[in-house]
Amino acid sequence: MSTTRSALIIGGGIAGPVAATALHKAGIHAHVYEAYSGPSEGIGSGLALAPNGVAALDVIGAGDAVREIALPVAQMRLRVGGREHVMPVLPDQPPLQAVDRGELHRTLHDHAVAAGVPFSYDKRLTHVDEHPHGVTAHFADGSTATADVLVGADGIRSTVRSLIDPSAPGPDYTGLLGFGGLVDCDLDLPDDTMVFAFGAKAYYLYWKLADGRAAWGANLASKHYLSLTEARAVPAEHWLGVLRETYAPDSPGREFARRTTAENLEIVGALHIMPPVPHWYRDRLVLVGDAVHAPSNSSGQGASLAIESAVQLARCLRDIPAPTEAFAMYEHLRRARVEGIAARAAKINHSKTPGPFARKMMNAVMPLMVRTVMNPEKTMGTERRYRIDWDAPVRAESATAAQ
Repeated sequence: MSTTRSALIIGGGIAGPVAATALHKAGIHAHVYEAYSGPSEGIGSGLALAPNGVAALDVIGAGDAVREIALPVAQMRLRVGGREHVMPVLPDQPPLQAVDRGELHRTLHDHAVAAGVPFSYDKRLTHVDEHPHGVTAHFADGSTATADVLVGADGIRSTVRSLIDPSAPGPDYTGLLGFGGLVDCDLDLPDDTMVFAFGAKAYYLYWKLADGRAAWGANLASKHYLSLTEARAVPAEHWLGVLRETYAPDSPGREFARRTTAENLEIVGALHIMPPVPHWYRDRLVLVGDAVHAPSNSSGQGASLAIESAVQLARCLRDIPAPTEAFAMYEHLRRARVEGIAARAAKINHSKTPGPFARKMMNAVMPLMVRTVMNPEKTMGTERRYRIDWDAPVRAESATAAQ
């Protein structure tokens, strides 16, 4: 029987509320501590949840609530210059669910609260004290909290990661800055289709919302790193000028850029990818979500992997007596999967800024690629068919072997 009865969750974005809800389902009291002054809003723009991620939300009963705020994306197209190529899909899998990140945060927060999970805000973690039977978190406001274990769901710039291992690597910059927006635009596109476009100068993607507006996201190559805070310190009018110049040769990219305003421009800043993290846990501290594995947005799996890991961590803490053994099994269940997906996404990033010759070659070979290297069974089958069996017991002896 597990000896874990309580957990401190550091971070209230996506992985934090999911981990807390899953732990609650497992009979472990979890309390979420968030550095911001309220539920995370205005962080990032749209994202897509893969079938495996939505299935993991179903485990904690949040799947339907997320589907209600999402737009199903059953078809995908690749646009190179003025030509479009229909991308193959897995016919036996549910569609992607495109959702606004802020709405997803609120939905997961509300679901966790309804399940009985408490949240505390303005709680920026500074350090921890570990003792034989638990861990005490110290926050910048002078308050403390104690529990059996502490879960770091505090994102790409994780404080908990540095506490576990001061020499742990930080996130790598992909060389791309992210932007997004919602615009009024007549778009000749089915409601369930997302387009990935390689423009003359930069990559972008877009889809049509249920209300007829278009949602779009831009990835601009930049040698200069700008964090979210630094990018938002630059006037929106400057970024609009850059976007309009960059996408002027492209259709419909130039319309998206022209119709985006300073008020509805979403500035994301640098896009990151986490290199392999050597130590996922130490004693009573453990990492989950972007704090330990953050593939680039090219993977289409970042949020889904965070959700999966949060649920699997709860299963391990539910079934394995000692926290360190539970954490070892959790890492054993997750590391190969998340690092494999991150490696695939890193390769895609290199193709987001093709030159004129490369774009011509892409159009020429695309029909063959669709039939061969883009075979969805090879590229997405294992990733999207992954399902968590909540009721299956996690064996402690397997955890010992995994260490």
